[in-house]
Amino acid sequence: MKSSYAEVAEGVRATIARYTHALDDGRTDDIVATFCDDGGCDIPGLGRHTGHDALRVAFANWIPRRPQRHLVVNTLVTEWDERRAKATSDVVFLLKGASGWSAEAVGRYHDELRCEDGEWRFVRRAAEFLD
Repeated sequence: MKSSYAEVAEGVRATIARYTHALDDGRTDDIVATFCDDGGCDIPGLGRHTGHDALRVAFANWIPRRPQRHLVVNTLVTEWDERRAKATSDVVFLLKGASGWSAEAVGRYHDELRCEDGEWRFVRRAAEFLD
């Protein structure tokens, strides 16, 4: 059965949410599970990493030390079919300090995803942050 735009977009958004929740909670294995075996990321501050082993090492070194939230909004699926999709999302990174929450970074994610066994996973996740 052919997937609709709505089904693909919801699958992509669900993967982004799983990644974001795991990232903010410091659950490294759950972050890695959102990537294809050959998937990778290119994120300022984290670097460029490809494959589950490299991703696991990178994200294990990036576990939050204070409460944090990545607010991912305005996700737009720009290209798609039943197996592949590209999406762009805005992100605001919030960090809780002694005086409360503050916006630490604003940027954009550029994602390429692939559907494997009915689940969407990242092939590539790249971030850029605004100065």
